[in-house]
Amino acid sequence: MVGFRNRYMVMEVFLDPDKGFGGDDPIILTQFNISKGIKDSLLENFGECGLASSLISFQVKYVNPITKLCIIRASRDEHQKVWAAITLVRRIGNCSVLFNLLDLSGSIKACINAALKCEGMKFEHHKLLLGNRLKDDDVNQQLQSSLEKIKTLEH
Repeated sequence: MVGFRNRYMVMEVFLDPDKGFGGDDPIILTQFNISKGIKDSLLENFGECGLASSLISFQVKYVNPITKLCIIRASRDEHQKVWAAITLVRRIGNCSVLFNLLDLSGSIKACINAALKCEGMKFEHHKLLLGNRLKDDDVNQQLQSSLEKIKTLEH
């Protein structure tokens, strides 16, 4: 008997604060609001039947609100529909968003490796942008916290 097959997508979320309600961070990304945005897009673009068939394995496994990186799981049969719905998401809450696929893999281990690589690069970029406004201890603590969270996805 063959086990249930999934696909894992490492996605980058771009926020557009100018089209939202203003401020530095117009919305805090969470598993709930990303999941709701994708489910709303599935319902709008593929109807109730498309939503129901996609929800069999759909889950937002990981979200980092600092680096705007997330990991999304979908069934192998429905991953293209979920991916299409993700590209059609234009708003989360009151903020305009755009998703960018960084990696698509068939195993959680490969997905974790890709996410760790992306997180490391994004944290370095984040540290350069903030410069001396952030203490190195804070950045290292945030990095360690997110790396631990990613590593626990395997279990």
